[in-house]
Amino acid sequence: MDNTLFPIFLKTETFRFLIVGGGYVGLEKTETLLRQNPAMNIKIIAIEISEKLHKILSKNPHIEWEERAFEKEDLQNINFVIAATDDTKFNQELKHLANEKGILVNAADQPALCDFYLGSIVNKGYLKIAISTNGKSPVLARRLREYLEKSIPKNVHETIENLNTYRNQQQGDLKSKLEALNKATSLLSNDNKEKPKSRVNYKRFAFDITFIFMATFIGYGLSSFITIEEAKSYLQDIPTIFFIMLAVGFFAQMVDGAVGLGYGITCTTSMMLFGVSLPTISGSIHIAEMFSSGISGFSHYKFGNVNKKLLLWLAVPGCIGAISGAILLIYLGNEYESIAYGVLAIYTMIIGIRLIFIALQKKILKKKIKHTGILGFAGGFFDAFGGGGWGPIVTSTLLSKGRRSKYVVGTVSLAEFFITLSASITFFAYLGVKHWYIVAGLIIGGTIAAPIAARLAGKLPQRIAIIAVAFLVIIFSLRILYKLF
Repeated sequence: MDNTLFPIFLKTETFRFLIVGGGYVGLEKTETLLRQNPAMNIKIIAIEISEKLHKILSKNPHIEWEERAFEKEDLQNINFVIAATDDTKFNQELKHLANEKGILVNAADQPALCDFYLGSIVNKGYLKIAISTNGKSPVLARRLREYLEKSIPKNVHETIENLNTYRNQQQGDLKSKLEALNKATSLLSNDNKEKPKSRVNYKRFAFDITFIFMATFIGYGLSSFITIEEAKSYLQDIPTIFFIMLAVGFFAQMVDGAVGLGYGITCTTSMMLFGVSLPTISGSIHIAEMFSSGISGFSHYKFGNVNKKLLLWLAVPGCIGAISGAILLIYLGNEYESIAYGVLAIYTMIIGIRLIFIALQKKILKKKIKHTGILGFAGGFFDAFGGGGWGPIVTSTLLSKGRRSKYVVGTVSLAEFFITLSASITFFAYLGVKHWYIVAGLIIGGTIAAPIAARLAGKLPQRIAIIAVAFLVIIFSLRILYKLF
């Protein structure tokens, strides 16, 4: 059985919660508890309490809190513990101490250390719905909560009141009361079964008719301007490289969509095999990738996955590095093309080897990040110079320091948009739009592959998939070096 959780609803007036940690997670857990009961009995212990959490505490003077290290005595008269620190070892010790006293523990983003989960909760008056994905995908639970909050009418509270009154008016045993309530609510169930079906069919029919009409109308209109012979002539004038880039874009997006990384590196090594000039390779990739990185980055921002301070330290130096890398590539690509090809092939091979290390590395404890600005500059520089590598360089470095993947991926994705934009503007200023057919091929090929790749996502184990991409990149790089030397 995949899910053995047993959902229960606690009467919060009778229990006391201890939260250990005063950062973002501590703030989030405190707000979650207070949303269920503003008078919740909470105790907070943290070496340092954030400014935002201090504001919450000032508005809720009934919450007991101390700014100091945790002690064993803090578990006295506690019913539930929430470990809200980034220190995995400490969280393990805290769980051991709490479990010895019969206290259940929840550790944020660490399912193995959880005796219970705090699910996403829908509050609609007397109606309360708790959603859990067994610790696998909190994002999906949050999306379901948002959907239900919009779908369930605000007056459901009145409906529950009316049904309660109706229930109390019924005579007899529990069975007869349930039968009366089922009969009273059966009309709602029948309406919901019948109406949406006819409505959906009608909308589908209307859409099909509209689509056929628009296709016919546009086709007839175009035929008055462009004849079939002229259309054939235009197709024959399309450069062969467009169709090659169509295949490259399709292949790269299949890799990136199914695995989660490798679009830039896959494009770069593939295009180098076909002899595309180096500035054109990187310029085309960045222009094509700018759209997807923009949508991805700002989606992460909307969902609260971005650390603004880290974003600033990555984006600003990263943009400077991207511009520098683009200018250097343009100079080397024009003056010393064979040397640049060799340097780039060695670089992509190193990235391939790094991907293997990423796939094989084990989870490590959180460490302090030093020289974030230098990391951003290096990531931007090599991304522009090599046509890819921002993710393998910056994301892997931050994850290797034990940072939470949610905020690393979100922040790096949004920063990537600004890095890609800076590189694209630089390449555009030097190259113009002569390589539009390459960009168009990458975009169209990637668009076709995107839904197929999305279906493949998760089918192949992540570690095996990354290693497969790494070996592919290494083989392509070695082939290029073999041709040169």
